[in-house]
Amino acid sequence: MNKPLTDLPITSSSITGDIRLFEPAILKAAAIQAFRKLDPRSLVRNPVICVTGLVAVLASILALRDLAGGSAGAGIGIQIAIWLWFTVLFANFAEAVAEGRGKARADAFRATRSNAQAKVLVDPARRDLWHFKDIDDVDTDDVILVEAGDTVPTDGEIIDGVASVDESAITGESAPVIRESGGDRSSVTGGTRLVSDWLVVRVTARQGETFLDRMIAMVEGAKRQKTPNEIALDILLAGLTLVFLFVVVTLPVFASWSQTEIPVIYLAALFVTLIPTTIGGLLSAIGIAGMDRLVKANVIAKSGRAVEAAGDIDVLLLDKTGTITFGNRMADAFEPVPGTSEQALAEAAFLASLADDTPEGKSIVDLAARKFGLTAGDKAAGATFVPFTAQTRMSGVDLAGGSIIRKGASDAIQRHVGGVADSHLETIVRKIAMSGGTPLVVARDGHALGVVHLKDIVKPGIRERFAELRRMGIRTVMITGDNPLTAAAIAAEAGVDDFLAEATPERKLELIRKEQAEGKLVAMCGDGSNDAPALAQADVGVAMNSGTPAAKEAGNLIDLDSDPTKLIEIVLVGKQLLISRGALTTFSIANDVAKYFAILPALFISAYPGLAVLDVMGLGTPQSAILSAIIFNALVIGALIPIALKGVRYVPSSASALLSRNLAIYGVGGLIAPFIGIKLIDIIVDLLRLA
Repeated sequence: MNKPLTDLPITSSSITGDIRLFEPAILKAAAIQAFRKLDPRSLVRNPVICVTGLVAVLASILALRDLAGGSAGAGIGIQIAIWLWFTVLFANFAEAVAEGRGKARADAFRATRSNAQAKVLVDPARRDLWHFKDIDDVDTDDVILVEAGDTVPTDGEIIDGVASVDESAITGESAPVIRESGGDRSSVTGGTRLVSDWLVVRVTARQGETFLDRMIAMVEGAKRQKTPNEIALDILLAGLTLVFLFVVVTLPVFASWSQTEIPVIYLAALFVTLIPTTIGGLLSAIGIAGMDRLVKANVIAKSGRAVEAAGDIDVLLLDKTGTITFGNRMADAFEPVPGTSEQALAEAAFLASLADDTPEGKSIVDLAARKFGLTAGDKAAGATFVPFTAQTRMSGVDLAGGSIIRKGASDAIQRHVGGVADSHLETIVRKIAMSGGTPLVVARDGHALGVVHLKDIVKPGIRERFAELRRMGIRTVMITGDNPLTAAAIAAEAGVDDFLAEATPERKLELIRKEQAEGKLVAMCGDGSNDAPALAQADVGVAMNSGTPAAKEAGNLIDLDSDPTKLIEIVLVGKQLLISRGALTTFSIANDVAKYFAILPALFISAYPGLAVLDVMGLGTPQSAILSAIIFNALVIGALIPIALKGVRYVPSSASALLSRNLAIYGVGGLIAPFIGIKLIDIIVDLLRLA
């Protein structure tokens, strides 16, 4: 016996809403993960921290040897070993917290997965003949029925029906969207829910291969690949580590020549404090957090490389239909001929459009209702409606009193009224056509009343957003298959910098390759199958979630809100990622200067009393100086975790201004903080007699 489908608990706030910086559950899991990441197979992915771990092992062995031998320096050795392990654990913890935030969002997506059964149609043409099938057993090309209140069990293409779909579980947006067969809005995603009507859907993905499954994998930061810049920075950090290794290894020779003895465990501490452990410990967390910030903005990144590239975008290409405009041309104005009032024209157009189910016809009804408060009322009583057809290119109504109203293309109405020319009408039609709009003529009883102006409606606020992109140094180019006249009108209204009209997929590719050949990074926003090649070629391909599966497959970023201006947030996150990495690298390197003043005088002041001039911190003893430096080195990683996760705030400005700001804040801060921090720790160490 058939049983009803089980509804999913749809919750969206946990998916794309804010996750507290230090969520207790995430911190608890991260603390456990920090120890698990001590596995050499995990540590080896981070060269600097891996070396720190090896030094910690060496220091532990030396400390235990000294303890077993009753050495006087065993106590300080054990403390150094403990703080070296803390350095590794803090770095692991930072990465684990960033990964935990990504996994928390992935778990929220995973919660939308349906474990219910699908209504598989026996005959795609018969909605009344179906049987239940477990989701795991549903195959591609199965045809399923989804009715109001049902959760869409898996990804598919609509082959029949129109329905309102609640996609809040995926996009976080509360307003339902219309999905229908044909066009660019014919795909449905598993985990969404029908609010009304019904859909017949052909399954396009197996379980485990759905769009939701891919999103989960993309959101989980642990599966993230390193970007080229991260790899380059890893190489730099590894190089600095080798340089300081050479420096430390040669110090015993210099000490021997100076008749000074430096314990090996002190050399180990010196080595770890000099190598760039701060940025080495936070590098992975910065990248993972960047992807997490995109998810918070309802954008899914397929790779960290796309996020990083977004920070350096020079040119943005945008498909017009469905991206800059709403997609369907909509009624914008009623323009009557002399002798006819605007309201009379609107009433006639309203009645003639009641049987027109096209988006254009519905928009005429909506405009007339908004502007003049029209309703069907008594005038439609007893009327015979004439629906719109592609053959006649008209719709209309024959009223009970014998009046005939028709609305349609200019040439179709001309034939309907017997080819009677009207110079005023022709002027209005020509003006609308030259502005890039579509004129629909309305006639009553053989006489033209005027024209309904249909136009591509530019999405609200988009002009201001493009102006903001321009201030960020990004040039916007609209690409469309429209003729140059229409394209120029929409481009001017939207405020883009340039446009490409009559664009074929080949011309879009040619434009992207031309820009890339000039050394520019190109981003592309699109939603149609014809945009897929360009999305794949672009450095940053932002596919609209409302678009076709081909477009979403080709892009390396997917905007769940289908908002082309979202690229501003994407660029900001990319720039924030790059700036955060640069800022913390600057801080890490500047740190080393203070550590020289803390440790080197402590090591050699007995042999070279003249080095006392460098002991500007006035640290208690050589032992406390070394211990204080190693403690500070560990604690500073933990202190900078919030900055790594939140990112350094980006303020639009020139590259030189950003560099100056970074040097002033993080360069100078990196110099000053260790002097203060090491001195305070040294005071505490002396008070507690730890060294």
